[in-house]
Amino acid sequence: MNETLLQGISVMCIGMGTVVAFLCLTILAMFVMSAVVGKLNQLFPEVVPAAAGGTKKAVTTNDDSEVAAAIVAALFRK
Repeated sequence: MNETLLQGISVMCIGMGTVVAFLCLTILAMFVMSAVVGKLNQLFPEVVPAAAGGTKKAVTTNDDSEVAAAIVAALFRK
């Protein structure tokens, strides 16, 4: 084979190996950081402030009559 072709293949393998190694190192670092943050969250839990309005719950309704009227009006509009 041509010497230039062998050098090109060699450089390609070195480059691709470097990229794969870097990606594996990045994935490993992400797993380690996830474990560290999980442990820190257990040691130092986040304080959730109480709501300003007390324990009052919001009242919601499922009355869609106004929406239905708007749809009917839009359908019969000319």
